[in-house]
Amino acid sequence: MSESFSNFLINSCGKILCLMGQSEWPQYFPDCGGTSQSPVDVATTQTKYDPSLIPLTPLGYSQHGNRPFTLYNNGHTAMIELPEWMGLGGLPWLFSAVQMHLHWGNAEVHLKTLHVVHYNSELYPNMSAAMTQRDGLAVLGILIVTGEETNPAFNNILNYLSRIRHADQKVLIPAFDVQSLLPKDLGRYYRYNGSLTTPPCYQSVIWTLFHERVQISKAQVGLRHLQCTEVYPACFN
Repeated sequence: MSESFSNFLINSCGKILCLMGQSEWPQYFPDCGGTSQSPVDVATTQTKYDPSLIPLTPLGYSQHGNRPFTLYNNGHTAMIELPEWMGLGGLPWLFSAVQMHLHWGNAEVHLKTLHVVHYNSELYPNMSAAMTQRDGLAVLGILIVTGEETNPAFNNILNYLSRIRHADQKVLIPAFDVQSLLPKDLGRYYRYNGSLTTPPCYQSVIWTLFHERVQISKAQVGLRHLQCTEVYPACFN
């Protein structure tokens, strides 16, 4: 994984973000004032069926090999670096996996999401080159709801969060089946062209938001707390 991407928001944008509100982002990052910004509020009753869209095909997600994954606290969230031989089919180009990370919101009642990030390895040599291009990135969005039943797949991540409580801490964790984190129905989803959700807000993302949600338990949500940098004081709250 490109370390320049994993630290991009912290190193390039963080201190400025601390001093301004979201409405001021476009003054410093012009793309944040663009017309294809994410996230979007998907009005499901107004969506239209597109027969040209086919089910996505995770490539190598279940064949993780024996090398451990790196779990990293980047000061904003917990991120897992993924090997580039994992990829994504069903799009106009081949996309190679880079990382996945969790967004928890600021309360248990809020929706949580898992994002799996890929770059267009058919057209660009690496993540850094792809992230500024309109067809450069593909992100899977998985909505997570809280229920009573434990989701064992997410324990592969959550059980290790206590070992990266501080920003910039890393830990090696056993490799696991990444596809087990995804919903079972990969054929029903919402597709739109959007952006990175925080500055620099590059409008370079093909977003796929799955209709089916996955569930984790309240006890699993309680494992989420990390200590953050001054850049992102609200992470995992």
